This record gives sequence, C-alpha cells and structure tokens, in this order.
Amino acid sequence: MKTGSSRKLITFDWAMKRLLRSKVNFEILEGFLSELLKEDIVILELLESESNKENVSDKFNRVDLKVRSSSGEIIIIEVQYEREYDYLQRMLYGASRAITEHQREGDPFSNLVKVISVNILYFDLGHGSDYIYRGYTSFTGIHDNDRLQLSSRQQKLYGKEQIHHLFPEYYLLRINNFNDIALTPLDEWIYFLKNEEIKDEFKAKGLQQAKKKLSLLSLPEKERAAYERYQYELSYQASLIESNYGIGRLEGREEGLKEGKEEGLEEGLKKGKEAGREEGEKLKALDIASKMKLKGVALEDVMEITGLTREELGKE
Repeated sequence: MKTGSSRKLITFDWAMKRLLRSKVNFEILEGFLSELLKEDIVILELLESESNKENVSDKFNRVDLKVRSSSGEIIIIEVQYEREYDYLQRMLYGASRAITEHQREGDPFSNLVKVISVNILYFDLGHGSDYIYRGYTSFTGIHDNDRLQLSSRQQKLYGKEQIHHLFPEYYLLRINNFNDIALTPLDEWIYFLKNEEIKDEFKAKGLQQAKKKLSLLSLPEKERAAYERYQYELSYQASLIESNYGIGRLEGREEGLKEGKEEGLEEGLKKGKEAGREEGEKLKALDIASKMKLKGVALEDVMEITGLTREELGKE
C-alpha cells in the first residue's frame, strides 16, 4: 500500500465505506464485480446488516459492503489487512449468516438466496502461488467419478442450471501475490487494489470512473482529513502488530537458545557420565584379566569371563 504524497487515489476499502455506497457510484462496483464474475453485474440496492461497522478499529479488521444484484444474488465484499488464521471459517460464517438473514420465516428452502463472498486480502492466506482463487460446491461420485447434476424439474424450480449455482461461492484475491503485470481487465483491477493507481491505458469496466471519483485531491477537506486519520490508524495498527511479532520472535529465539544451552549441558553431562562409566568398567575388566593371566588361566576363558576381545587383551 502506498503512503504519503505518492498516493493519488484513495484505498478501495475507504471508498466502499464512504463513496461507493452512493447509487451514483454503483458503476464502479459494478465494473469490478463484472470483471471478477465474468458477467454483467447490475446492483439494485445496498444492504445493511450487523456486520457493517463504522468505527476505525472495525474497519481495520474488516470492511463489509453487501449488495443485491439484479439477478437476486447477494454479494459480500470484504477487505482484510490483518492476518487471521481462521479467516476461512469466518468467511464461511459470513456467507451463512447472509443466507439466514435474508430468508423470510415460512419460505421454502427453494427460495434460499445465492451468496457470493468476495474477499480482498492483503495478507498470505493458506499456501498457493496464484493470486485469485474461486471456491464452490460440487458433488462427485466416489465410484463413477461423475458430477451430480440438477434434474430438469429442479432447474425449473430453482431457476438454476448447475448445483453450484445454489450454494455460496467464494473468491479470494491475494493481493500481495500479484506481480504487477496486468494482462487482463481483471488484472487491471488487481493492480489498482495493490498500488492505488490506475493507468491511462487501463480499459477494465469501472476503472476510469474510479480514477475520476476516487481521486484524493477531489475529496472535500473534511473528508480528506478523515481519510488521512484512517490511514494513520492503519499504519499504527500495522506497526503494533509488526512490533509485537518482532518482540515475540526475539523473545522466542532467546528462550530457545537458553533452553538449548541447558539441554545441551544436560545432554553433555549425561554422555560424559556414560562414557566415564564405560571406560571405568573396561579398565576394571582389564585389571581382572591381567590377574587371571598371571594365575595361568587360559586366554579363551579370560575372554569369556571379562567380555574383552583378543585385541583388547593383546594390548594389555
């Protein structure tokens, strides 16, 4: 994320909270969603829920925008800066909650709303090399390996062609994994989300409108001051996390070295005792062998009694 005077456009999360909620700016969101979902998205209305927060700390942890498209689908957009190891579960919870929030009591299950969860992530979630992941539900036969399909009657009932159209769908945009080379219109959007910059040659839907309306200089003075406070808060929170992580890692390293030294000393003493005991037992056996040889005991008998080898006795 750019900082200071190098920034010309406001961040997408702030735009969602302040500017993109206005119907006159829906074309920006529609452009982004159309490029992502590979279909023309028209937003009918903005939806509110308990997950839409307004204070700074909540915006740092999560920024929600929930809309209903002309096809009746509910689309949730979240921006996440802070690392969360249980983010996948929270993403599932958010989609499930949206389904139940918009299911009227007494309605049949066939009326359940389709939810699309779009997650713009500025931290590494999971292990993978790509920067855009899509998740959806499908059922595969364990014997024939065929994919379960809707019957013709079910298609008419649901108004859907495929089973995965009924279930929540998830998009993970791992912004930090993008290499800044925009080869597709969607890449142009990812470039903007990562760099807060829109090049003149970009042609993706909604981007040129975003360039005009999300200009930092075009913000009213009061709004610009609020935005700068928000960016400072993000930087401050990020510094706290980095500092705590660094201190924790340093303390962990020091503790590990201390434990390692203690364990090494203990292990060394243990091995020393064992080596000393073995050496003492061997010297004792040699002393006994020497006395036995002086008394004329046969070499084979000496070896059997003391456990010493012929070579060891030869050196004695």
